[in-house]
Amino acid sequence: MFTPCISMSENMHIQAEEKPFKCEVCDKIFTRRRNIKEHMLIHTGEKPFKCDICDGSFSRNSNLKQHMRIHTGEKPFKCELCKDSFPRYGSLKRHQIIHTGEKPFKCEVCDKMFSRSKSLKEHMNIHTGEKPIKCESCDECFSNNRKLKRHLRIHAGEKPFKCKICNERFAEYDNLKQHARTHAGEKPYKCEVCDKLFTRRRNVKEHMLIHTGERPFRCEVCDQSFTRNRNLKEHLKTHAGEKPFKCEVCDESFCRKNTLKQHLRIHTGEKPFKCDVCDQSFTQKGNLTQHMRIHTGEKPFKCEECDKIFTCSRNFNEHMRIHTGEKPFKCVVCDESFARKSTLRGHLRIHTGIKPFKCEICYESFAQNGILKQHMMIHTGEKPCKCLVCDESFTQNRSLKLHTRIHTGEKPYKCEVCHKMFSCSRYLKQHAMIHTGIKLHKCDVCDDSFTRYGSLKEHIRIHTGEKPYKCLVCDKMFARSRYLKEHMIVHTV
Repeated sequence: MFTPCISMSENMHIQAEEKPFKCEVCDKIFTRRRNIKEHMLIHTGEKPFKCDICDGSFSRNSNLKQHMRIHTGEKPFKCELCKDSFPRYGSLKRHQIIHTGEKPFKCEVCDKMFSRSKSLKEHMNIHTGEKPIKCESCDECFSNNRKLKRHLRIHAGEKPFKCKICNERFAEYDNLKQHARTHAGEKPYKCEVCDKLFTRRRNVKEHMLIHTGERPFRCEVCDQSFTRNRNLKEHLKTHAGEKPFKCEVCDESFCRKNTLKQHLRIHTGEKPFKCDVCDQSFTQKGNLTQHMRIHTGEKPFKCEECDKIFTCSRNFNEHMRIHTGEKPFKCVVCDESFARKSTLRGHLRIHTGIKPFKCEICYESFAQNGILKQHMMIHTGEKPCKCLVCDESFTQNRSLKLHTRIHTGEKPYKCEVCHKMFSCSRYLKQHAMIHTGIKLHKCDVCDDSFTRYGSLKEHIRIHTGEKPYKCLVCDKMFARSRYLKEHMIVHTV
């Protein structure tokens, strides 16, 4: 039996599953004339059914009726299992899949199953790379509307999810759940290779890249690769010169907010990460993790070229640049390149003149903390690096290495012009100026120029009359150490 609102012919089409009514715009076909009329409103953009409360407009009267339930709070469709209620029958049907566990929508690419067709469509954007939803504030694009909503909280500064223990707030509920594990000490995700535990599934995935050596996120400017996408984003700021996070104490700027936090501990002296074995404290958690390997003896990073092993990935990566010759960190002022980011930071202070590291004894300031530590040995008299051949001691391991070449005769640095060999790179650089004729060090008194700074210092003593080298036998003074050595022969004859 057909109803009065459906003609006999239309009813016959429904019974026969015929669809005789065709859209002239998109060729979609329908069983009923009324359906095609409603469908045409999609093409015309017409929405004749208007809400009297909020001015929302709709193409169908049925959609308006469902919409009105938002204002009335009416939820006529009730779940028989959990008593949840819904304003729309479609919402109830989707909800019931939670109880049945049914996932009828399958991805043809990776076989992943979904309970909703909408979820499958959003998932397909992962395979196609399509990100159709755009943020109007920063033009960043997203694969689904849910990710855009989460992203918009960054611009709004909204953090609706609050930790009940420490009152820290989060933009996403998942981040709050993961944070709660830090209080509970819960680490449910385990690395199958080294048994290390993690609070987040994402962290164990990122950790696995250490074992595989995979670095999927590559910089298109300098070809440097990263294990995390956010590390790549932060790295790209170095090319753009963007440093939005500024230290209020010394005006140094940083690409990352976290780097600024760590830097501020230099000024405050705060070292919140403490070793349980030897009570040594650190400004960064990563430094504590690396330090613990001193006690455990663990060196998980091995060089395939020379079999050298390392306690941390940073030292391993820096070491690999010895083999590759890579110097990815470039100074934007003078174009000099460096194998280490920390070396570039220290170098940049030459241009800025910033010297944040101060000696508490003589108040001399330094651009790098390492140079301050070396300077402190002048006051302490400490020379921890001892030669095993002649017992001579040095303040720096680098100086000991250079000294050791006296005993081994090693001269690894070769002049490309005359093939003369040198024990250290500095001597080679100074020697190369003989071939180029460059004399960088100029006397302010007489305009004489020199290839070496040491030669300029000796020359200046002609003008000042300074003679710092004294004979211990006859108290005669000399301007150069070489003259004193020659003079000592007089006393030995």
